[in-house]
Amino acid sequence: MSDYDSRNVRKNAYLKVEFLDSGLKFVHSSVGAEVLCGIISVEREIASLQLEEKKLVAEIKKTAKTGNEAATRILARQLVRLRQQITNLQGSRAQIRGVATHTQALYASTSISTGMKGATKAMVAMNKIEMMSEAIDETLDKDEAEEETEELTNQVLDEIGVDIASQLSSAPKGRIASKNAAPLVNVKSEPTTDVDDLEKRLASLRRL
Repeated sequence: MSDYDSRNVRKNAYLKVEFLDSGLKFVHSSVGAEVLCGIISVEREIASLQLEEKKLVAEIKKTAKTGNEAATRILARQLVRLRQQITNLQGSRAQIRGVATHTQALYASTSISTGMKGATKAMVAMNKIEMMSEAIDETLDKDEAEEETEELTNQVLDEIGVDIASQLSSAPKGRIASKNAAPLVNVKSEPTTDVDDLEKRLASLRRL
């Protein structure tokens, strides 16, 4: 092999390595950017739901003071669902971070197939979490989950310090007149016949 050919081989080999390295950098940067955007998006959603959670807790306490037990329990159920959504999103955030870890490992080990397999597994796990969230919502709507939902609702009410029984007893009661109740009539008592007879006898005795 001539010196010219040797130089060309080394040059081509160098170009191939440089191409592969630039390709890995591109994959790493693009996937990393998507992962970062995903984490930021999920964290914003979590923060928004946590703010909504605080508002809902305040609304539950306010409604409980009015003595409306049905409305209080409806709001408590909404709080149960909201907290489950927050928990699911926190799990999704952990899975996305797992994708970032696998992507970093991909770039460090220069093994595209291994890294992509790990990222795929993480994405599959994220999909399972989303499906689990939908399954929870469907389960809560079924009659057989009524008892479990009621228990969670009571736990939520206890946690935020709402005692339904005491709130109902201390709630202001409206004065509502019954439709069947007879109107009050100011009736003056009139003397009976016996009283009249007695008065006549007393008057006749005074004349004697």
